[in-house]
Amino acid sequence: MNRLFKTAVLVLSLGAWVVSPAHGQAATSATQAAPDPEAAKKAAEWTAALQLKDAKKAAAVQQVIATHLAAIREYHNAHPYTETPAGLNPGTGQPLSTMDRTLITVSAMPKSIHDNLMAGLRQQLTPEQVEAVLDKYTIGKVAFTLNGYKSIVPDLTPTEEAVIVANLKQAREQAVDFKNMKEISAVFEIYKDKNEAYLNTHGRNWRELFKTYVDGVNAKKAADKAKAAAAPAASPK
Repeated sequence: MNRLFKTAVLVLSLGAWVVSPAHGQAATSATQAAPDPEAAKKAAEWTAALQLKDAKKAAAVQQVIATHLAAIREYHNAHPYTETPAGLNPGTGQPLSTMDRTLITVSAMPKSIHDNLMAGLRQQLTPEQVEAVLDKYTIGKVAFTLNGYKSIVPDLTPTEEAVIVANLKQAREQAVDFKNMKEISAVFEIYKDKNEAYLNTHGRNWRELFKTYVDGVNAKKAADKAKAAAAPAASPK
């Protein structure tokens, strides 16, 4: 369990999706974000990928996504990590990193920004389509990370997989309110550590499993390299 997982308690307790007095003043401007060409472009692409037959529904979905992307951009730009004072992480005793402070600051975003996105998507889309949109925000990290767990733990049980998937989906929904992939990845790291802690407390040894996986990958690379070196040179024409 690494430092970022221990930071999760601090991050979530200090305001994931809630409005603190210091940040609540930004609610109006953040939820009425100015036009954002990049947000509009992403919204159009992500909506097109759904292949909706109803043009009115597609337009509504596109607007919901564009509005949310613009809102989180404005909130991030208006609230730098320095709004969270430097100090010690009470879970580790170590100084808060810049990323720690960023997550704490951004997690104090007005709750309405997130709620408007989810309510708007759910009003227009099926649960599967909503998940597809969230996957666009997070570049498919749920499926990618799950495949990694399956490679490292080949005999993953249905119960273990269900817990892991639930944690990854929670990470995904929280991560959509962050501006860039470094922040999104940091949110996922919190829940990856939570998954590894779960495995450790349910009969697994994550450190040993990971070491075995890495050793296997390295052994295969070495074998492939040796095989290539031993292959006879091609006959000259």
